[in-house]
Amino acid sequence: MDLPTETCNFKSDWAANGLTFILIPGLCLSYAPQLLRIIRAGTSIGFSPWFLLLGSTSSAAAMFNLITLQFPVIRCCTQISFGKCFEQTAGVFQVGTQWFLFSMILVLYMLYYPPNLKYIQLGIDTHDARPIHHVRTKLQSSEWRLSVIVSWIVFLHLAIITLTTFVLLVDSPPSPDPTLPYPPQITLWATFLGVTSGLLAAVQYAPQIIRTYHLKLVGALSIPMMVMQSPGGIVMAISIAMRPGADWTSWMMYAVSAVMQACLLIMCLAWKIRQRRLGIDDFGRPLGETAEAPIEEATSTPSEEEDGVSIVIEGEVDDEAAREDTPLLKSRSVVHRGGVLGWIQGLGK
Repeated sequence: MDLPTETCNFKSDWAANGLTFILIPGLCLSYAPQLLRIIRAGTSIGFSPWFLLLGSTSSAAAMFNLITLQFPVIRCCTQISFGKCFEQTAGVFQVGTQWFLFSMILVLYMLYYPPNLKYIQLGIDTHDARPIHHVRTKLQSSEWRLSVIVSWIVFLHLAIITLTTFVLLVDSPPSPDPTLPYPPQITLWATFLGVTSGLLAAVQYAPQIIRTYHLKLVGALSIPMMVMQSPGGIVMAISIAMRPGADWTSWMMYAVSAVMQACLLIMCLAWKIRQRRLGIDDFGRPLGETAEAPIEEATSTPSEEEDGVSIVIEGEVDDEAAREDTPLLKSRSVVHRGGVLGWIQGLGK
């Protein structure tokens, strides 16, 4: 279906185009330290699954918000040159790049999740000369189970909003009234996506800030990424606001995220100073250790003896603030006192 010629008569906005063409490679550059940090460290410990859930769904909603609002521009690509089409839809590539790179953090988080923290382990102590025997169970730890659920929610959310956006845009012809460029259902859907994205972004960093505060460690978080992205988020919000068809629902998410990320950055810098004072690295290991993974061994707690055997359940991450004189990232040990009630009590801790 051909569109009216005047509908596709766009003027070049060199300021918006300049910002966009700087921000797209800038996004890749800013996310690179975080992605490489997880890969090189061989662990994703320190991330909050809730942070990854909120960030992935928020960025996906922001991407489809702009796709929806700029769909009349996208339709014009059949009648304008490739260069003009790319120029006018560069904002979509920009938010799409941001969504893809953040989603890659979730992918690496799942791939590099510490294996010994995925399942509960039993440490059997026979109270003789033999060392504690570790038996791995098939029971998933609570955080690994949450991480798997988060991954499925992110996938389903993406599938649902993709299908809904596609159906609405394909079934809605362009409005013949130039003062009403979007049918009501398109406007409502775009507003829903934009407001949802902004609300998710507003609380996105709260779980990560809380987790980092309790760990009192930087963990796998990348400070260079946050240094680049905190001011970059404001610039990106301005860039999106300058795109044709975009409104406040399109840029709000990026402005809110930039402010929250700056708060997380300040906290991580404070923990960096604290870590140096305590002589530990970002994962709670004494400085100078060559191990590539954070400290994962469990420390046994006093237990009751039953027939000369004590069973210690291992494999949970302790999110409580640890003492300053001990490593801060360790597996939590829970004593299993025997019997069905003791087993249930142990799982609930």
